[in-house]
Amino acid sequence: MQATVSTFNSDGSAVVLRDDGVLVDVSAAAVTAGGWRMLRPGQRVTLERSPDGAVTALRMPVL
Repeated sequence: MQATVSTFNSDGSAVVLRDDGVLVDVSAAAVTAGGWRMLRPGQRVTLERSPDGAVTALRMPVL
């Protein structure tokens, strides 16, 4: 599922807006698991999720 970064927090966590309009909190661990050091508002990302629905990583978007 793809999303747009809404907010990047100083602790490394983020809030993203999924393409279906739902805001999702993303932990700092999930941000770094995708290889990011920082994100900027408006940046597109792909959410990687566990079977229970938790975001495990933010990846580069697939175009």
